[in-house]
Amino acid sequence: MDLEGILKRHFGYSEFRPGQRQLIEGILAGRDVLGVMPTGGGKSLCYQIPALLEEGMTLVISPLISLMKDQVTALRKAGIAAAYLNSTLSPEAMQQVYEQAAEGAYRLLYVAPERLGAGDFLALTRSLPIALVAVDEAHCISQWGQDFRPSYLQIARFVGRLPHRPVIAAFTATATTQVRSDIVRLLQLRDPLCEITGFDRPNLFFDVQSPHSKRKALLRLVEERRGKSGIIYCATRVLVEQVCQMLCANGIPATRYHAGLADDERQRNQDDFQFDRRPVMVATNAFGMGIDKSNVSYVIHYNMPKSLEAYYQEAGRAGRDGEPADCILLYSAGDITTAKYLIAQSGNDRMEEAERERVRRQEYDRLQVMIGYCKTTGCLRGCLLDYFGQAHAAHCGSCGNCLGRYERQDITVPAQMILSCAQRIRHKLGYYVGRSTLVQVLRGSRQQRILAGGLDQLSTYGLLRRLSAERVYTLIDYLESAGYLMTDPQHFTLRPTQAASAVLFEGEPVWLTVRSDRAAEEALRGRRWTPAAAPQEQDLFAALKATRFRLAQQENVPAYLIFSNATLTDMANRMPRNRFELLDVAGVGEVKAERYGEAFLETIADYLAEQGEAEEDTRAITGFPPDE
Repeated sequence: MDLEGILKRHFGYSEFRPGQRQLIEGILAGRDVLGVMPTGGGKSLCYQIPALLEEGMTLVISPLISLMKDQVTALRKAGIAAAYLNSTLSPEAMQQVYEQAAEGAYRLLYVAPERLGAGDFLALTRSLPIALVAVDEAHCISQWGQDFRPSYLQIARFVGRLPHRPVIAAFTATATTQVRSDIVRLLQLRDPLCEITGFDRPNLFFDVQSPHSKRKALLRLVEERRGKSGIIYCATRVLVEQVCQMLCANGIPATRYHAGLADDERQRNQDDFQFDRRPVMVATNAFGMGIDKSNVSYVIHYNMPKSLEAYYQEAGRAGRDGEPADCILLYSAGDITTAKYLIAQSGNDRMEEAERERVRRQEYDRLQVMIGYCKTTGCLRGCLLDYFGQAHAAHCGSCGNCLGRYERQDITVPAQMILSCAQRIRHKLGYYVGRSTLVQVLRGSRQQRILAGGLDQLSTYGLLRRLSAERVYTLIDYLESAGYLMTDPQHFTLRPTQAASAVLFEGEPVWLTVRSDRAAEEALRGRRWTPAAAPQEQDLFAALKATRFRLAQQENVPAYLIFSNATLTDMANRMPRNRFELLDVAGVGEVKAERYGEAFLETIADYLAEQGEAEEDTRAITGFPPDE
């Protein structure tokens, strides 16, 4: 059995990535497996290759219809028989899939977990030999994961009702130790082979920025990446609408996605993004899981997510093709309030109140870790890898914090004002207050509730009116992280700790380390403007992209399903002259070489002919070859 031969013939790659061969061999040996691999690490190949070798059909349980559609289209283009069953199919099309599946026409069939209990689907799967059940996004089965889906809990029961228990293969990109334990237990994996290949994505550049104006910062970041494909995540539907409108008003071809849109509009907008008609998608976290778009070159979070798992999952949608990509989070103290509100409103109605409250407590704990990521001055990549338990160097040298410059600021006086104000409000009202009220008093707000409580009479009222609200929030956040303030976990009010006494009464200095974004911005520009190929090959890369676009238009599929940017880059570097040389290009398999090879080889031949003419012109003028 030549696994490398199958890999090259169908998928165009010459060697396996870390963990792939071990997982594939485990499945073929009849063993359950759990693969934890970073986004872009090649999880899908771990069940697609066994599907080509096993007797029987492979079921792929996937959470979103967008992933099913993309992967089935890609498989068919690689010459592999595959189909999906979901609500986007007409009754006639669905019936056709059922009939052809019953005849053994497919190697892989993709389904949503909600369909597992349907009578017609159960009848189909009981009549067919099922060799493998692959569970994608397996972290959705855990209530302690960020994307819990109750429908995943019925997978084990479904497998138990099959005439013969198939191998179960579970895959995810982000799973803590607790979530991995839940996956094994709830899917009832039997002595699974576990391959954790790591969580690091070296091609991703991570940065956290705290701009005075998020809108101006976002517009600048997107303008600098004009022509690139990117996703902008917002915390609420309202913000999605506002940000999308702002970008469009400034000539950015953006579209939007959130649960408040009609199904047909969501699908239309998603297609515009997939086909690069509108390369910028502004969305809530309802968008993205399972999106297989490989050429996303940046993900910008307009608001802080509720957990590091959610952030890494969403940020990881950039750079799936292995090319350099940017993951930038625009942080403000107001994001904390928004996140806490969203957590308070969350909860599964089928849970008991005690269980719902326990889940919320867990979400608040994860939020604190997320806040820590936004505030750290240490290596951002290291912070992420620490969370998932992976060892790493102290400095990655390629994140905003590692490349930033820092300065220490003496904030002793404003710290004393903040701590004193918190105490004086407590003496006045008989209880502590939250961040927003504390900021309003310090900045001299004339809101009715401030005046009604007599807080304008405090000696600390208005002492920080010359500072922006954002700056005061930053100071408060730092005092909490440094242990001078603490948040009451039940009421979210702020109170000074015992350590605050040294600052208030003993003159202990307080220093704040502040990062200058200039160095990090210069590094980002360098990443954006450094060509992937030599300068003379950039014109060829553009020509290959044009050929890809033409073929994609003819077949009505997203361009990256023809070939990824990484494949075109390798093609531009190698400049293959014939079909045999073309097969050496990473990502070009036999089926695609047969289908598309002639068009791309013609493009390369035309480019080389033009280069030859240019060299002849240079010789005629100078009498020397161009490089002499």
